Amino acid sequence: MRGTIPIDRTIVGKIAARGTKTPIQTSGRWVVERTNSWMNNFGKLRRCTERRRAPAEFFIAMASAIITVRCLIRRAWMLYRWDTRPPSPRMR
Repeated sequence: MRGTIPIDRTIVGKIAARGTKTPIQTSGRWVVERTNSWMNNFGKLRRCTERRRAPAEFFIAMASAIITVRCLIRRAWMLYRWDTRPPSPRMR
C-alpha cells in the first residue's frame, strides 16, 4: 500500500494490585451498562411484539423518560431537603 503511514496499534495490559480496582473500573459500572440494566427492567421492552416502528419507539422513549425522571428525583433527594420529602430515596 503506497502512501500509508504504519500505525503502532499495541495494547499494553496492566494488572492491578490485589485489593485495588482496575483503572477501567474505578467509577463502578459503566454508564451504558447501568442504563441498559434499567431499560431491561421494563418488561414491555423485553417482550416487544410490535410490528410497527412507532409503538416500539414510543415504549423506548417512555422508558427513557421514566429513567431520567427517577435519576433526577434521586439526585434531588440526595442534594436537597424539602418539607414533603419521602422517608426513602427508593422510587416505587
